[in-house]
Amino acid sequence: MSKDESTSSAISAWFTQRLPEEWVAAPTEVVVDREEITVRLALAGPELGGEPSETERAEALAGFVARWRAETRDRRIGIAREAEHRFGRKVAWGVRIGDHAELFTHLAVPVMTRLRQPERRVLDTLVEAGVARSRAHALAWCVRLVGENTESWLAELREAMAKVATVRDAGPVREA
Repeated sequence: MSKDESTSSAISAWFTQRLPEEWVAAPTEVVVDREEITVRLALAGPELGGEPSETERAEALAGFVARWRAETRDRRIGIAREAEHRFGRKVAWGVRIGDHAELFTHLAVPVMTRLRQPERRVLDTLVEAGVARSRAHALAWCVRLVGENTESWLAELREAMAKVATVRDAGPVREA
């Protein structure tokens, strides 16, 4: 696999062309990191007649997602195997219907970190208070909370990093 094949934009382009047309109701979100490629498809939701209650809407949506997941399983597995072979990363799938997002089986990757006592005390407080089951769960909770509260800043930072990568790739090639 060449360096160009492993870039986020190249992987996204591959999925854009590889996915069956009937799965794509809107642009597909492809998120890439070192271990995993997450493909989140935007689907048109179920048609509900009348004025359904919030519970009826939620259950219809859950049934719709479960049916779509089961009906597309074999094709998703085939595409994932191709991508895993090509890009050397696992593939996770998800869907977005309106403001409802759901991820199917995806990786939980261990991350090593060194924390000093004040940071460990934060995690231990979350565990002791019952907010988290363990230090690992508390750390994941903190990361999720920061991500939710700083998403626009993180998006701006990712955009800037993508521009730097584009400029770097357009530059002269280093000789070995």
